[in-house]
Amino acid sequence: MIASPWQRAWLRFKQHKRGYFSLCLFSLLFILSLLAEILSNDQPLVVYYQQQYYFPIVNTYPETTFGGDFDTATDYTDEFIQERLTQGDNWVIYPLNPYSYDSINYTSEHPNPAPPSEQNYLGTDDTGRDVLARLIYGFRISVLFAFALTLIGTMVGILAGAIQGYFGGRTDLLFQRFIEVWSSMPELYLLIIFASLFEPSILLLLVLLSLFGWMSLSDYVRAEFLRARNMDYVMAAKALGVSNYSIILRHLLPNCMTPVITFLPFRISGAILALTSLDFLGLGVPPSTPSLGELLSQGKENIEAWWLSISTFIVLVGTLVLLIFIGEAIREAFDPKK
Repeated sequence: MIASPWQRAWLRFKQHKRGYFSLCLFSLLFILSLLAEILSNDQPLVVYYQQQYYFPIVNTYPETTFGGDFDTATDYTDEFIQERLTQGDNWVIYPLNPYSYDSINYTSEHPNPAPPSEQNYLGTDDTGRDVLARLIYGFRISVLFAFALTLIGTMVGILAGAIQGYFGGRTDLLFQRFIEVWSSMPELYLLIIFASLFEPSILLLLVLLSLFGWMSLSDYVRAEFLRARNMDYVMAAKALGVSNYSIILRHLLPNCMTPVITFLPFRISGAILALTSLDFLGLGVPPSTPSLGELLSQGKENIEAWWLSISTFIVLVGTLVLLIFIGEAIREAFDPKK
């Protein structure tokens, strides 16, 4: 059976051991980050109390459920509640890291930021929040944000490049002049202005960065369409009366996806770095949101708290290195010479 071009590209990618291993490792870390509430949370996973099962990670139970005096949400770090949950046949299962991204350790023996200990494996930040939990949740937010930004930028870039490259002429000329003007806009200044006018949010940041993130890809798609639009199969499709939409979508686009796929890992790494940089400058997500850039900023403000900078540096650089290795493997897999 003859393998398709995509199957041959996948086989070449698997032969690139470093890239294939990086893809497996990055996928594993991303899947684990999606399970952050199970791995790192201040709510127990399962509670067996008085012959009944409770799932605090899913539902909120009042303190009176476990013999407390108040109808407020149960604080499972309270010594009285912990004693009630472990008496007799009662038992409780906690996550591997019993802290969420906003949990504060009030029982630490050291002033905040506290160094790594048996309570907090990677220490705490300047407000007493667990660094490991904030790294897990911050990694998830960074990757999901990068995926969303890359998806939007790729779709808009493909659309813009396809229109320019296929129609050419005056359409291409006017579009290029628009891109030149739009790319000259001061992106950082616009982010500063909007950050002062609106409440910071991930959605606002995603919209602002998407306005400028499509232009670099559109140039490559435009060049591929300009090269392929005069080929025989395109001219034959036009002669048969096939619509421009069908020619672009069914004939040209599948043959022009090589630069798009090749640049995807690098665009994802660039989006992660952009979010981290903006968070470091205080122009990114809201302060309470777990963020790699916010941890780096705390490390800069607390030089003696080495665990803040080193742990965040390892996570950030490790993620970018994995994505770069994946990008190199994809680039070799789709190399026309091979």
